[in-house]
Amino acid sequence: MSKFPSLLLFCAALLLSCPAAAGTKQPSKKKPKVTKTTKLVDPAPQAFGERADVMRFAADLSAAQGWDSQTLQTLQAQLAQAKSVPAVQRLIMPGPPGSAKDWGAYRARFVEPRRLQAGLAFWDDNAAALARAESLYGVPAEIIVGLIGVETFYGQITGGFRVIDALSTLAFDFPTGRSDRSAFFRAELAEFLKLSRREGLDPLAVKGSFAGAMGWPQFMPSSWNKHAIDFDGDGHVDLMQSPTDAIGSVAHYLANFGWQRGMPTHYSVALPVETTARALLLAPDIKPTFSAAQLLALGAQPSEAALEHAGTMAVVELQMGAAAPVYWLGTENFYALTRYNWSSYYAFAVIELGRTLQSLRQAR
Repeated sequence: MSKFPSLLLFCAALLLSCPAAAGTKQPSKKKPKVTKTTKLVDPAPQAFGERADVMRFAADLSAAQGWDSQTLQTLQAQLAQAKSVPAVQRLIMPGPPGSAKDWGAYRARFVEPRRLQAGLAFWDDNAAALARAESLYGVPAEIIVGLIGVETFYGQITGGFRVIDALSTLAFDFPTGRSDRSAFFRAELAEFLKLSRREGLDPLAVKGSFAGAMGWPQFMPSSWNKHAIDFDGDGHVDLMQSPTDAIGSVAHYLANFGWQRGMPTHYSVALPVETTARALLLAPDIKPTFSAAQLLALGAQPSEAALEHAGTMAVVELQMGAAAPVYWLGTENFYALTRYNWSSYYAFAVIELGRTLQSLRQAR
């Protein structure tokens, strides 16, 4: 699933004091210090209205789907009410350059007491659905629970933007300054409108992330249409209100992207000191590329378990801020997990949260 990693940009507060000018006579009674707070305020969202490119998009989608003229009019009226949101344009931009990655700090955002407490409750409440998903698709319960916990804090944080606004903004008013993804978001907007029509949703009411991801598992519309399933058997796929559908859909998604039953996600490894060999090992990033024999030939020292792994592996680097990086071997299952979010830090956060919850359950 093409997803944008989660981007958190915070408003800055600047406190300005107003001291008296030197040499100015002061009154006998002291005045309280005056402070002023300056906040970053986005311009107000503006409705697209009957903008030509938006109306043309509606007509092309309606024709491609074989919808009648009444449906087209409804669609155009809905898109006319969609708004271009400056906050969405800001949030989709990359973070400031130069900040060092720190796996320890990243992990601490997710493996922390409140999320662990919520994760244990979620696992207890949905144990039967988790066991059924693991049996059907081979995805361990701890991976499913870890992923939903990282994505939305078990349904507590699912996004406050109208999805039609977020997708329309990025489809028709994608900001300059980064690689243009407007074609991707136009496709996602089309998938969202098809989803809304099929499931009887009001497209003006559905809320999600600034990138248009929705529900407990934060599926983009195309992923909802391709991979989401009715796991609770009520005749509808509901990732907003049904944790059971979310559980089944996450497992189904990972299975569709190559998750293999019983395979570990990663193994330990020691890398060679020689810089050329190390660079060759790190070049493929998260894509499994090397057999155990190839790793040995390049000077790496895989663990005994990794030496027995039949498939290919990726050498994954996790930076630790100012400290030395740590390295792991990611398997095909690790790579499947990164198809949800293309980040090794994200994948390890899911793994670590899930494993910690599993250990806490076993210790009870």
